Amino acid sequence: MSISDLSQFVVSKNLSIIKAMEIINRNSKSTLFVCEDDRVLATLTDGDIRRHILAGKALSASVMEAANRHFHTLPESSNYNEVYELCDKLAIKMIPGVDKDGKLATVFFNDQRTSLIVKKIDTPVVIMAGGKGTRLYPYTKVLPKPLIPIGDLTITEHIMSRFFEYGCDTFVMIINHKKEMIKAYFSENKKENIVLTFFEEDKFLGTGGGLSLLRSRITETFFFTNCDILILENYNTIYEHHKTSGNILTMVCATKTLSFPYGTVDIGEDGTIKELLEKPSYSFLTNTGFYIIEPKFLDYVPDNTFVHITDIIQECIDKEKIGIYPVSEAQWLDMGNHDDMEKMRDKFQVPEN
Repeated sequence: MSISDLSQFVVSKNLSIIKAMEIINRNSKSTLFVCEDDRVLATLTDGDIRRHILAGKALSASVMEAANRHFHTLPESSNYNEVYELCDKLAIKMIPGVDKDGKLATVFFNDQRTSLIVKKIDTPVVIMAGGKGTRLYPYTKVLPKPLIPIGDLTITEHIMSRFFEYGCDTFVMIINHKKEMIKAYFSENKKENIVLTFFEEDKFLGTGGGLSLLRSRITETFFFTNCDILILENYNTIYEHHKTSGNILTMVCATKTLSFPYGTVDIGEDGTIKELLEKPSYSFLTNTGFYIIEPKFLDYVPDNTFVHITDIIQECIDKEKIGIYPVSEAQWLDMGNHDDMEKMRDKFQVPEN
């Protein structure tokens, strides 16, 4: 690997964590090396960043605040048997190769052989698919949102296929708008080895009210997702984080940065200028609409009542343990509006008509 190729994995120690996240998203390897004068000071993975966020620390901090300073290297002359052995032992995806002077010379990847076997979860998945999808008009005047195509599959089939990769084969779909069309489609397009059950709302119950239909019918931990999003993260890792945290509900949140297109002025009480910021940017966590939930949470859902799941969560915050699992913005694909739907199609490389 040439030095120019290495640039996509190398960052300086002064770089902010939010900027490092953008680079990780681009290199698609979940890891960066923090270097100074070509020497590796630390490694930074998406897991390191996640722990930093969960500790309530700022995304504007330098990468060294989140990075791992206790890392391993291999000589650049190492063979891949040595690479595989060490990567497997440390459960890492890549490792820096250094020259005789200890400078970064190459990067070894564990995924250059067969990918590691994915542990099967076998957890029920509930898909909220009862809304009208008004933000996707005129598409949803013809098709219900769960049946909007993204390439050769509907968005719901993409969601189910991704869960199936992790061993989830039992699905529940809460439906309302154009529900007969949804049922007819999945009746005609049955998926082998997948069990799909429908629960029908008599009236629109919002993003949370439909969960009341599942009370006493789901008695184990379950995934809950809107029908218009995909999370490109390891579902095993999300599940294990939820279980070890002891949460009644874990909300998957995406880090997002918005840039304000104008300069801002901060003034003091006497009207004098305290600070000028030219086109500032703000980083925050946003709800993706993807959750892991314990059945006890269903006790907080009112019967036959229109309510959003965020309102139910708000009620629980002072009574139960509610947590988050952070992912990068690039790991969250949303089809909630026209622009986001086109971005999702681009991600799947769907050709234009």
